[in-house]
Amino acid sequence: MAQRPKKGDAHGSKPGSRLVAVARRFLSFMDSYTKHFWVYNGDQSPNAFIYLKGLTKSNLNKNMERMTEADPEANYQSIQHFITDSSWSARDVMDHVAQNVNTLIGDPYGSGLIIDESGDVKKGKSSVGVARQWIGNVGKVENGQVGVYASLVNGINYSLVNARLYLPEEWTSDKKRLDKAKVPEAERIFKTKETIALELVLQARQQKLEYGWVGTDAGYGKGLDFPLKLEHLGETFVVDVHKDQLVHLEEPQLEVPAYSGRGRKPEKPRPNPKPIRADKIALTQPEDAWQKIAVREGTKGMIEYEYIFQRVWIYSEEHEAIRQWHLIIRRDVETKSDVKYTFSNAPTETSKQRLAYMQAQRYWVERSFEEGKQNCGMADYQHRKWLSWHHHMALVMMALLFLMMEKMENQNETPLLTGRDITELLTFYLQKPPTEEEVFRRMEIRHEKRRRDMKNAAKRRRRSFGKLGLV
Repeated sequence: MAQRPKKGDAHGSKPGSRLVAVARRFLSFMDSYTKHFWVYNGDQSPNAFIYLKGLTKSNLNKNMERMTEADPEANYQSIQHFITDSSWSARDVMDHVAQNVNTLIGDPYGSGLIIDESGDVKKGKSSVGVARQWIGNVGKVENGQVGVYASLVNGINYSLVNARLYLPEEWTSDKKRLDKAKVPEAERIFKTKETIALELVLQARQQKLEYGWVGTDAGYGKGLDFPLKLEHLGETFVVDVHKDQLVHLEEPQLEVPAYSGRGRKPEKPRPNPKPIRADKIALTQPEDAWQKIAVREGTKGMIEYEYIFQRVWIYSEEHEAIRQWHLIIRRDVETKSDVKYTFSNAPTETSKQRLAYMQAQRYWVERSFEEGKQNCGMADYQHRKWLSWHHHMALVMMALLFLMMEKMENQNETPLLTGRDITELLTFYLQKPPTEEEVFRRMEIRHEKRRRDMKNAAKRRRRSFGKLGLV
């Protein structure tokens, strides 16, 4: 079970002395999850250990083939079954990870639950959820998969606590593809990313995670549906919005506009006075109105931004709602650009420093994705089914949790420790250099796979020629 590190609990006077025990802590960590990998046909924890060891191995393309090839204890078919078809519960593992993360950094005031999506470019049409869609990390529409994730953040510490694959409508309307990917019946209804995000928040509440607010980027602030639903649930939110978001500087009154004598006579009430765009507020501020606030410590000192804070009203015709919220406007100190706009329903008396801090914490979910993809194989998978995607992400979440635990364990003695450092240490302590026999074994595995791929390709060609009447 995860425990908060004790300050000043030294294991010796030598610098980095805690680090030599990283392999022992890794094995102990894995043991604490073993119960989740017992299934009807036996204990799958050895395969879980091999997979997790592969995810945390440095200098390795962490797809299933490369991971099993690099581990003499691994059997490719066994690992493939473990990820693709075995009945162990990804949900149970994710819940366990969430509880461990909460024990370490959960706090009803200082922690934030940050929701964000991350996409990965994938080839072909068979991988579950793959479609031409916006992939944020490449900044354009590409063929790929998108997941919606929840991360718990507190200061410089962060880790993923939930993950759900997004299925585009072209998938939920295609029973044949859903059947082939073995998507559960309960997941075959189309859900927007906002709906999935709300489900992640509800699940965090069921898990009794401790956090002070929910944060998202502007993709979830569009239309105000998501923040209004969060408010209805009693959640404090810090949600980015787009620069063209309409706001009122004084409380609007709903009135039916006077009839001009031309066209259809107005019947629906409209807010009066008319709203203005959020970016117009930013553009009309004098330079001395911008307030410089430090939000976190970076490698070169404190990170500062310039802020404008304004209490504004919003009107949602869809929800027939008028609310007064904080509008937080942030820009880069040096360039006076890269302006962000954020709504928050935090209490009126909330300090500017706290509003700035909560808004800035969304930075850490991006670090969760960066850590996951660079050090834990988050994007290196080659899995086509619903179950295998969630199995993979559950194990990635375990790996990310362990990296955070190690950073916290060593924060006093080795404060600059990174995820890459930890994976290199694990590789050194857990992976033995290959023997000559092992090198030839790995080569034969690769050759056998190539022979199998060539054979299958030849079969596909013969079938294609047969349909054309050429054979």
